Amino acid sequence: MVLIDWINDVLVEDRIIVKQLEEDLFDGQVLQKLLETLAGCKLNVAEVTQSEIGQKQKLQTVLEAVQELLRPHGWALPWTVDAIHGKNLVAILHLLVSLATHFRAPIRLPEHVSVQVVVVRKREGLLHSSHVTEELTTTTEQMMGRFERDAFDTLFDHAPDKLSLVKKSLITFVNKHLNKLNLEVTELETQFADGVYLVLLMGLLEDYFVPLHNFYLTPDGFDQKVRRPQRVLAFELMLDGGLQKPKARPEDVVSLDLKSTLRVLYNLFNKYKNAE
Repeated sequence: MVLIDWINDVLVEDRIIVKQLEEDLFDGQVLQKLLETLAGCKLNVAEVTQSEIGQKQKLQTVLEAVQELLRPHGWALPWTVDAIHGKNLVAILHLLVSLATHFRAPIRLPEHVSVQVVVVRKREGLLHSSHVTEELTTTTEQMMGRFERDAFDTLFDHAPDKLSLVKKSLITFVNKHLNKLNLEVTELETQFADGVYLVLLMGLLEDYFVPLHNFYLTPDGFDQKVRRPQRVLAFELMLDGGLQKPKARPEDVVSLDLKSTLRVLYNLFNKYKNAE
């Protein structure tokens, strides 16, 4: 599952491996580490809690911190301490999807995922069941907060004739610098997909050398392209260089999404267009 892979990737330095969401997240231990790593904070909770009361207290602290993070979005929070501690998978999935969305996790969540939940109520001594549909994910753009349209949305929708001019300008810009390494770009959507040219381009623009052992010069497979260190040395170096957090995500570029690639390169062009 994509969420399990994401958690394990985030917590790799803590040597935490999640295999089953209900069993590994219910006591709050992994959720604490996940939130602390993602938010760069330290929660005031006991490191190890064996009792049910202690586990719920830890969960309460973690979920209150999550609520503080998500409150500005005005989202309804469809989980409780009892639900998470009771190993309610739907509640746990809601929580993880919200965290992945808020922190713009470098994963592609499947769209329009819903589950059928059986709700049992007792009325007049009899049990009555009903089925309720719970929507876990919507569209990628809605979940990742990228529904605000920008110039590239307008360009693709209403001015496709100008697209080739934009691509030509960006190709000229990147080749001006990559030519110094005897590299040349002819296809933006494919040649930037593995992250290598982005890493090298950032080094040229910021005038530093990126040690070759820090990234895959010839990445093999999607994971090596989108995860560390490729993501660190491309997207995070752009942030270190003072660029705004891009609307595009690493996996969008890896997936040959031209609009996302153009957004990333235009951010670079906008800052470094006068760089020699």
